[in-house]
Amino acid sequence: MLHHFFTELRAAKIPVTTREYLTLLEALDKGAIDPSIGHFYSVSRAALVKDEKDFDKFDMVFGHVFKGVETLGALFETEEIPDEWLKAMMQRLLTEEEMAELEALPFDELMETLKKRLEEQEKRHEGGNKWIGTGGTSPYGHSGYNPAGVRIGGQSQHKKAVKVWEQRRYKDLDGERELGTRNLKVALRRLRKFARDGAQEELDLGGTIDATAKQGWLDVIMRPERRNAIKVLALFDVGGSMDPYVRMCEELFSAARGTFKNLEYLYFHNCPYEGMWKSNLRRRAETVPTFDLMHKYPADWKVIIVGDAAMAPYEITHPGGSVEHWNEEAGAVWLQRLVDTWPNLIWLNPQKEDWWEYSYSTRLIQDIIGPHRMFPLTLEGVDDAMKELAR
Repeated sequence: MLHHFFTELRAAKIPVTTREYLTLLEALDKGAIDPSIGHFYSVSRAALVKDEKDFDKFDMVFGHVFKGVETLGALFETEEIPDEWLKAMMQRLLTEEEMAELEALPFDELMETLKKRLEEQEKRHEGGNKWIGTGGTSPYGHSGYNPAGVRIGGQSQHKKAVKVWEQRRYKDLDGERELGTRNLKVALRRLRKFARDGAQEELDLGGTIDATAKQGWLDVIMRPERRNAIKVLALFDVGGSMDPYVRMCEELFSAARGTFKNLEYLYFHNCPYEGMWKSNLRRRAETVPTFDLMHKYPADWKVIIVGDAAMAPYEITHPGGSVEHWNEEAGAVWLQRLVDTWPNLIWLNPQKEDWWEYSYSTRLIQDIIGPHRMFPLTLEGVDDAMKELAR
C-alpha cells in the first residue's frame, strides 16, 4: 500500500523523491509515528511534501489511497488496522478521569458491541440508548451524550467520544483555482533577494564568537537586519469589468504588503495613460503623472500590473480612446513606455486564460508587452510570474 501511495503521489505531479519515501519508511520502522491514520497523515505530509501549494493534491491522493482504511465497514473487515491502533487513539483522547469512567465498559467490549450493532441495525435511528443514531444516550452515533461512546459522523458535542469515525472530505484547491491571501504569500515568496541594510541592530552571533575569542573578552558584534531587497511597483486596474475581481485583488494586495517591504502601488482604469492615482477617493484631485513614476522608480524595480485587459480596442489603439477623459496619446504608447522603462514587468490577469484568445484587447496588450509576460491570477500563474520576474 505504501509503494502504491508513493507512485500515486508521483502520478499527481507531486515531486516526491525516493529519499523522502525512505525517510517515511524509516519513521515507521522506528516507531516515530503513532498508530493512527491521522498522525500518519501529518507525518507523511511533512516528509513527502516540500511546497505548500501541493498540500491539496496530497490530500486528494491520501484520501484516495487510504479510503479503505477510513471507511467504517472496511475498517472492521481489514486486518491492517489492529486493535492496538484503536486503543492508542483512545488513550490520547481521554483524561485519566475519563479512562476511570470506562473501566466498567472495557474498550474491547465497546468495540465488539459496536460490531454487533452494525450487523443488526437495518435503518436510521434517532434518540434512544442502544442503536447507532443521533441525539440519544447510546454509545454509538453523534449529537447525543455518553461518557464513553464512539462518535460516527456529526460534530463533537461533549468531547467524550473515545473514537471518532467520519468520512474525510478534501476540497480541490489546486493551481487552477483563484488564490487566497495565504497561498498568494507562498507564491510571491519566490521573488526574494535578501540583503543586509539599515541600522546595525541584529546580533551577529558568528562575528561575536570570533571577536570574543580573538580579544579574550566579550566583544558583541552587531549587523544590519537581513531584508528582502526586491522593490515592487504594483499597478491595479479598478472599476468597470474589474468589479467582480475586487476580493481577489484585495487578497493579492494584502499578500504583497506582507511579503515585500519595498512596495509601492497605484491605480488606473482599463489601460495606463498619462496619470495614475494613489487613492480612489481622491483620484480626480490627486493624479500622479506617469512620467514622474518612470523617473522616481528606476529600472531595477519589479512591476506587476493587475487587470483583466478587457476594454474596447480603441482605448488601446487611439488617442481620446479612454472612457473617462481625453488622452492625448494612445494607451499603446503608454504601455510601450512602461515596458521600455521597466524590463522586469509582468501582467496578472484574473480572467480565465481560456478566455484571453476571445478578447481582442487582451491580444493587443500581449502583443505590446510580450505574450510571455501575461499570467493568470492562479497559484500556478503567480508562481510562473514570480519566476519570470526573478530572472
